[in-house]
Amino acid sequence: MSLPTDLQSVIGTERIDFSVISKRAQSLRKSLGIIAFGTVWTALSSIIGMAFFGPLFKGESVNFKVNGVTTTVNSDNLQPMLVPALFMGAFVLIGIGILSRGFYLIFQKGGHFAGTANRLIRYHKGNINSYDWEQFSGNMEINNKRGDISMQLRTGKMVSNRNSPDKFVPDIIYISGVPDILDIEKICRKRIKENNPTPVNIIKSG
Repeated sequence: MSLPTDLQSVIGTERIDFSVISKRAQSLRKSLGIIAFGTVWTALSSIIGMAFFGPLFKGESVNFKVNGVTTTVNSDNLQPMLVPALFMGAFVLIGIGILSRGFYLIFQKGGHFAGTANRLIRYHKGNINSYDWEQFSGNMEINNKRGDISMQLRTGKMVSNRNSPDKFVPDIIYISGVPDILDIEKICRKRIKENNPTPVNIIKSG
């Protein structure tokens, strides 16, 4: 497989262990999870909005309290509904944005990946990211049927939880929808071990 000129220039004289084109930028499971969450968010926001504003579309009045004072809203007096309408509209738009993000991730290509003895290099839309093998923790998840592999990096962020201790969420590199994924896993595992003796935790599915 021929590599983009810019990627080939970055690799230089390094020996290439493997080179692939990732079908997706994120795992299919994560993208579907985002779509499911966006669907629930949008549906609940729409249901609440219709329950609140529905009578107005039927020509009926809506009564609600503001600071303990009952306010009646109808087709002749819509001004009190402006703020609630903007609030509910914002929630619906957030849900649509989440849905759009999920569908975008499903179809977003992952770009070129090239592995050498020293690092893993990603080329995507003119941008190049280089990850030394020592940056990987060694934890991987593989789906042989879909040709997916995800590899955890040592970098990440702490996520706060209200009812449980803060949790470290590592950054993840995804390579998706490629042939011979088990061969790529073996190469990556070998290079990570060469640069880091920490035991590797591998989860295989499919």
